[in-house]
Amino acid sequence: MAAALAASLPAPQAAPTPAAPTYEAIPASMSKAIDIEAEIPLTCVQLDGIVITKILKHSREAFSTTAHGLLLGLDLDGILEVSNSFALPNHNSDDDEKATKSIARYQQSMLRSLKEVQGDDNVVGFYQATSLGAFFNQSLIDTQAIHQDRLRHGGVVIVHDISQTARGNASFRAFKLTPAFMDAYRRANFSTAGLISHRLTFASILEEIPLRVRTNALLSSYLNTLATRSTSTFSGAHPGVATTSALPPSYSVLDIGNMGLTKNLEQVTEAIDNYRTEEGNVAYLSRQIAREKLRAETYIAKRKEENARRVAQGLNALPEEDVSRLFRIPPEPSRLESMLLLGQVDAYAKSLESIAGTGLVKMYAAKASSG
Repeated sequence: MAAALAASLPAPQAAPTPAAPTYEAIPASMSKAIDIEAEIPLTCVQLDGIVITKILKHSREAFSTTAHGLLLGLDLDGILEVSNSFALPNHNSDDDEKATKSIARYQQSMLRSLKEVQGDDNVVGFYQATSLGAFFNQSLIDTQAIHQDRLRHGGVVIVHDISQTARGNASFRAFKLTPAFMDAYRRANFSTAGLISHRLTFASILEEIPLRVRTNALLSSYLNTLATRSTSTFSGAHPGVATTSALPPSYSVLDIGNMGLTKNLEQVTEAIDNYRTEEGNVAYLSRQIAREKLRAETYIAKRKEENARRVAQGLNALPEEDVSRLFRIPPEPSRLESMLLLGQVDAYAKSLESIAGTGLVKMYAAKASSG
């Protein structure tokens, strides 16, 4: 009976499928007014522990200082939270255009894969490995300038010094280009007058942003466990070794060797030689410009004298000619490369000062303990 009653009831109608919502694109004129976060200045960069680990691993496995990659995360309330990163391949081929296209395809593929697994795929900057603190180079400046033009908060570059890490100090610093440098970069105005008007030196190219590292509670507890000293399980252990730790003690700070002092001196010498070479090229171009300007001024003066003589004789003056078509005066050379080389010299010198100072303290300590 129940079956017959159920059969007599009308079949339930399927619920109508809701239509997919449609969204209208935000007009370009309103994008800045709606994006309130973009108006909040960037005050801090926060790196997750996994990002630190990835950068350290990539820098250790890469050749020299070629390790670089993209940073992924989100900027919120003036804090740039970097939650993930991935390495970019390094191509040593002579075809720069082909290598650039290959890296771009790899980058797009990685971002698409991260989006498919619902991972962070928002690019907020890039990282670059360096040695002895010398990270001033044209490639880093160009990449950061592109990021600051395209990303909302301009993005940052994280510089990791592998020479400091080799001595047991993980060095991470965050930078972005200063507004004065970006204005000169957009105008491509790095002449002497341009540098003076923008008040640019190698120290005012980049501004450093405070950086902090964030780890989750589980990892912090694990690290505290490793560092906590525990009582030895051996009954007859000496009192001096009665307590042990999961992490063995490191005595590398007591090493009184040169700690790369020779390499640092070589880098300083090479950077100074490169700067002198660049200054020689700039001086040669400046002399060539002065020579062409003198020729043009001499031609103009002779033409004025000739026209004055013709007018005095009652003849028509010769027409004025475009001097720029007769004399090709080259533009003033850019001083950007010289500034970057000066930045490298300054970084190598500061690293040399730190290494030499630490070594002298150790040597004085060793001499005092031995005597």
